Amino acid sequence: MGEAVEIMFGNGFPEIHKDTSPIQTLHSNQQDCHWYEETIDDDLKWSFALNSVLHQGTSEYQDIALLDTKRFGKVLVIDGKMQSAERDEFIYHECLIHPALLFHPNPKTVFIMGGGEGSAAREILKHTTIEKVVMCDIDQEVVDFCRRFLTVNSDAFCNKKLELVIKDAKAELEKREEKFDIIVGDLADPVEGGPCYQLYTKSFYQNILKPKLSPNGIFVTQAGPAGIFTHKEVFTSIYNTMKQVFKYVKAYTAHVPSFADTWGWVMASDHEFDVEVDEMDRRIEERVKGELMYLNAPSFVSAATLNKTISLALEKETEVYSEENARFIHGHGVAYRHI
Repeated sequence: MGEAVEIMFGNGFPEIHKDTSPIQTLHSNQQDCHWYEETIDDDLKWSFALNSVLHQGTSEYQDIALLDTKRFGKVLVIDGKMQSAERDEFIYHECLIHPALLFHPNPKTVFIMGGGEGSAAREILKHTTIEKVVMCDIDQEVVDFCRRFLTVNSDAFCNKKLELVIKDAKAELEKREEKFDIIVGDLADPVEGGPCYQLYTKSFYQNILKPKLSPNGIFVTQAGPAGIFTHKEVFTSIYNTMKQVFKYVKAYTAHVPSFADTWGWVMASDHEFDVEVDEMDRRIEERVKGELMYLNAPSFVSAATLNKTISLALEKETEVYSEENARFIHGHGVAYRHI
């Protein structure tokens, strides 16, 4: 990093302080180590020791950083929020992708909203039934540096079944005439001034997304933090919003160490999608190439068995997510600066 000493502040992105002393280097000892600091809330922060900052900048849509951390490997940070960590991203992406594909009787086509790092596409392409994956991410810069640095996804980016589109997912879905067996929301968290919050709204689900699902189609989205203290930020609202649009809705959660919290996902369809435990494991065996590291049928049953606090909160939630009544997690996107 030359003479620039990285110190993380505020929304998680560094202010650069020039030092006239000899070139600074990162050391493993506590005294000289550099840290990434994410503000989870006004009174709570989460810090990671760094090896280096691989990429840092601001695109047209969002602040972006790719960090090499000591504990979690390469980490993607968007608008000051941890999106994915090399060491444990398999938990998030296996939970996001495989349940919906396994519950569908014969998934062939998938549309990913977001997913620019390539991990969601990687997991989808493990399924032998898949014929086409459309990955639509708004930010070319995110896609470019993930292709460069996240080599674990190189095969997915090169797969002939993958169609990569750089565009707003809402506009892309709206213009397409085809329908998809699975639609995935692998979006950044909804922060004020960020590019994604409109893709969590009832009007989007009802008027644009749902008409693009094929018969037996399933929609699944990441739904933000779902811990005891954080589930009311956006998780319960997203769940209740999907209940207004779809006949069957299922929420499930898992602990993701690098997020320092339990995370939530929500699946929805107008066709019942429950599968017996033995059948789910059979489908994993028959359809999925290679070994999954986290998900099997019992672990999904556990993930969908929510504790009393979360279950009651989902049941009692009345707020419907809309453009005018959006909930946000702590933090701000690029557009917020221009308000």
